[in-house]
Amino acid sequence: MRFIVDANIVFSAILNTNGKIGDILINGGMRFDFIAPEFLRYEIKKHYGKLMKISGLTIEEIQEAEFQIYKSILFISEEQITQSTWIKSEKLVKDIDPNDIQYIAYSKHFNCKIWSGDKALIIGLAKKKFTKFVTTDELFTIHTSKKIKK
Repeated sequence: MRFIVDANIVFSAILNTNGKIGDILINGGMRFDFIAPEFLRYEIKKHYGKLMKISGLTIEEIQEAEFQIYKSILFISEEQITQSTWIKSEKLVKDIDPNDIQYIAYSKHFNCKIWSGDKALIIGLAKKKFTKFVTTDELFTIHTSKKIKK
């Protein structure tokens, strides 16, 4: 099963690698294929200060958590996405959060759901009939079930 991972999921996993989100990302490789745009790395680096402040972790500890999480994610260059997909995605998110265009474009291009905790994005796009999202609880249920199926 393939999913697009957005920055708020990675942010949460860095804050608590032992929580549900961290467990799914770090240990879910037998069940899931996680994809993210290269832009996600930039978004996380941009928030190192906030991560340190919230977590009390050092920059080295944050980078180690980031490393462990990134091992499970296939980062794909934005250039792989067609121009028409970018245009359609931009129309969908421009009045909700233009910073999330990458996740929508990747979801459309790879035909898979987005794993996000961004409620404003999820609700805003649902109003536009875009509902390709998966919740942490849904993934955790699959992750902890007995059958291994990818």
